Amino acid sequence: MNKKFIVIVILLLFANVAIRAQSLPVPAPPQFDASSYVLMDFASGATLAQYNSNERVDPASITKIMTAYVVYKSLAAGDIKLHDIVEISEKAWRSIGSRMFIEVGNKIILEDLLLGMIIQSGNDASVALAEHVGGTEEAFADIMNAEAKRLGMRDTHFVNATGLPDPEHFTTAADIAVLSRAMIRDFPEDYKRYSQKEYTYNDIKQFNRNRLLWRDSSVDGIKTGHTEAAGYCLAASAVKNDMRLISVIMGADSDKARTVNSQALLNYGFRYYESHKLYQAGETLLEQRMWKGENKLIQLGLDQDLFVTIPRGKYDDLKASMNIDDKIVAPINQGDQVGIVKITLKGEDYLETPLVALQSNPEGGLLRRIVDFFVQFIS
Repeated sequence: MNKKFIVIVILLLFANVAIRAQSLPVPAPPQFDASSYVLMDFASGATLAQYNSNERVDPASITKIMTAYVVYKSLAAGDIKLHDIVEISEKAWRSIGSRMFIEVGNKIILEDLLLGMIIQSGNDASVALAEHVGGTEEAFADIMNAEAKRLGMRDTHFVNATGLPDPEHFTTAADIAVLSRAMIRDFPEDYKRYSQKEYTYNDIKQFNRNRLLWRDSSVDGIKTGHTEAAGYCLAASAVKNDMRLISVIMGADSDKARTVNSQALLNYGFRYYESHKLYQAGETLLEQRMWKGENKLIQLGLDQDLFVTIPRGKYDDLKASMNIDDKIVAPINQGDQVGIVKITLKGEDYLETPLVALQSNPEGGLLRRIVDFFVQFIS
């Protein structure tokens, strides 16, 4: 009698794996005063530390990560160009708070506005960009919300492109980590602007408010924010030994606190965790018998790269298995799920991901279907 699933154990051995780091016990993450915070591994999306990370808070100028994301998406689509000339409206010119110091009626290259928003945190530049892309800032906010929904930012709502306070303008530390990860993943070349330490426009030099760029050479972004309502906020990212981490702190009580505590979170992650790519999207993990199909065998694998983030030195404790549907019957389309890949760490469930068909296999001819019918019947 056939079982519903068969289990195939896969050894997770890589020929080019270096000597494993010494295993370290993982202590509790740093504790500090803030409304909320989160530490995420970029590759796997795993949360390594968090406090109130799903609590809705005022995002202040961290909002501008989404503003930039929407602009970059419009650039990628060809709807706008970096060399576009943007005429500054009175609304953009009158923006309060941090500014790039542009004047009403000025005609400014779009890339200059991007730098003014990202490095100088200019509210005036943010409004000008929003109007250029969306027609109005209100319409642009609708685009921001659509992107937030698509990215899975479940507790976020935007009403403006700047982060100026509004009761209906909110997010969470967890959602900002998701957004930051999307920014780095989807626009890696554009993301490099976040590492620029200063920018001069109209003979006014302003410095990037992310002090971690001066403290730690591994840090290459992302964005600060501050209002009376929001407190001091910082989304930061750093890379060490091919591992990227993202930290988000919301509602710290000072610029120094958000900087020091962001550094502590990043140091904690790099010290006690490591990230590994186990499987590549489209890689054939095995070939499986196919019933009533044009082809007798079908290749199975994953539709996206599989990364894991684990305590440092625990790589050899990882095991993987595949639970596969008992009978895979044609027709089947590329990407159809036919089982799961299950990862355990020291015998404990760690994660599961769908096992999919890597190619389509239509129904075979009449003879093939008849033969397979009788083979299945006999077995």
